[in-house]
Amino acid sequence: MEHYPDKWQKFLIVAVGVFMSTLDSSMVNIALPTLMRHFHSPMHDTEWVVLAYLLSTTASLLFWGHLGDRLGRGRVYGTGMLIFAIGSLSCAISPGLSSLVIARFAQGLGAAMMMATGPAIIRDSFPPEQLGRALGLLGIAVSLGLMSGPGLGGLLIQFFSWRALFYLTVPIGLLFSILAVRYLPMHRSSRGAPIDWLGSVILAAILCLFSLLLTRLADNGSRAPLIFLTIPIPFLLAGFLAIEKQVKHPLLPLDIFADRFFCLGIVSAALSFASLFGAIILTPFYLDHLRGMAPSDIGLIMMAIPASIMLTSPLAGWLSDLVDRSRLATLGLLCSAIALFLLATTGAETSLTTLTIHLALLGAGQSLFLSPNSAAVLAHTQLHRSGTAAALLAAARNLGMLLGISLATLVFARIFSQQTGGLDLRDYHPDQAEAFLTALRGALIVAAVVGLAGAALSRARGPSSSKAEPEV
Repeated sequence: MEHYPDKWQKFLIVAVGVFMSTLDSSMVNIALPTLMRHFHSPMHDTEWVVLAYLLSTTASLLFWGHLGDRLGRGRVYGTGMLIFAIGSLSCAISPGLSSLVIARFAQGLGAAMMMATGPAIIRDSFPPEQLGRALGLLGIAVSLGLMSGPGLGGLLIQFFSWRALFYLTVPIGLLFSILAVRYLPMHRSSRGAPIDWLGSVILAAILCLFSLLLTRLADNGSRAPLIFLTIPIPFLLAGFLAIEKQVKHPLLPLDIFADRFFCLGIVSAALSFASLFGAIILTPFYLDHLRGMAPSDIGLIMMAIPASIMLTSPLAGWLSDLVDRSRLATLGLLCSAIALFLLATTGAETSLTTLTIHLALLGAGQSLFLSPNSAAVLAHTQLHRSGTAAALLAAARNLGMLLGISLATLVFARIFSQQTGGLDLRDYHPDQAEAFLTALRGALIVAAVVGLAGAALSRARGPSSSKAEPEV
C-alpha cells in the first residue's frame, strides 16, 4: 500500500518554488547597473532592490516556519507562491524605484514562506530511504536557479527590458500556487504553542533599522537622520532578548547559542555569505562601467561563481565524510578570502579569463565551506533541535547576504565619493575609472577581511563531532 501519495507531484511543486526564488535573486543582481541608469538613482538607493528582498526573507523566515506548523505547511507554501507571483507582477509594472522596492519586499515574504516550509514538506512526503535522493534532487533545482539566473537575466535585459525579469515568474507562480492547493497537505502539522508575535515584530524592526542605517551611511547628505535610526536599535535588541528569555516558546531559542560550536558555526556561515555577496554585488558594476560589457556578457562572466559551486559541491560532500568538517569549512573560507584579495587586484586591463578564474575560485571556496559547515552544525545539534538549527542556518545565510551587500556598497560609496569630490556612482564618467577601481579594491579587501574573520571563527570552534549529540 502506498503511504506517500503524490510524492513526486509535491516534490515538483517545491522544486519549482526553490528554482524560482534562486533564479530571481541571481537575475536581479545583474540588473542593478541597468536599474541605476533607468531610475537615475544613487547606489545606496538602488541596492534596496536586492536588500528589500533579503530583508523580508531574513526577518520572517523563522516566523513562517512557526506558522507552518500551526496552519499547515502546504497552506503556507501555496500562499507564499501566490504572494511571490503577485510580487513579481508588481515589480514588473512598478513606475518608480520606491514602488519596485516595496514589491520586492512582498516578493521576499513569499519566498520566505516557501523556504521555511519546503524542506519540511519534502521530508513528510518521502519515505526515509528516499529522503536523501529527494533532497539531492532539490539541491539540483537550487543549482539550476543560481546557474541560469545570470545568463538568462543578461539576455532578457539586453534584448527586452529589466521588467522581463519579473514577468517571467508570474505565470509559473500562479500555476503552481493552484497546483499546491491540489497536491500539498493543507492540514495542520500540530496545534503547537502560541506564536511569538511580539518577538517576530521586534526582530523585523531591528533588521530594518540596521539595514537603513548602513545604507544611509553611504549617503553624502545630512547625518541627522542617522541618530533616529541608531538610538532605537540597542533598546529594541535588549527588549527582544528579554522577551525571548521569558516566553515559553520563543521565536529564537537563545539557549541553543550556549553551544559554542553551534554558535561559531552560525556566525561563520553569516560571514561567509557576507564576504561572497560583496563581490557578487560589485563585480557587475565593474563589468558594466569600466569594461562596457553587454548585460548578456556580464551574466556569462558572473555564472563562474554558481558554476564553480555546483561543480565543487560533490567533492565537498565527499570530503566532509572523510576529514574533519570544521577544518574543511575553514579551508573553504580561506580559499574564498584569497580569491577576494585576488579580485581586489583587478584593473582596467585585467583579462576576462583571469577575472573568471578568480570568481570561480571564490565559488569553489564557498562550496568547500557550505556543505561541511552545515553538516557539522546539524550533526552537533541535539536531534529535537534539528529543525530550529536548519532554520537558523538559512536565516544566517540571508543575514550574511544582507550585511555583505550593505557593507560592500557602503565602503565603495564612501571611497568613491572621497576620490571624486562627493559624487555618486550614478554620476560616473570614464574619467573617473581610477576612482572606481580604488573604491572597488577597498570594498573587496574589506570583504576579504570579513572572510578571514569567518575562517578564524570556524577554526576556533575546534574539531566537529561525527554524529548528533544524544537527545535530552
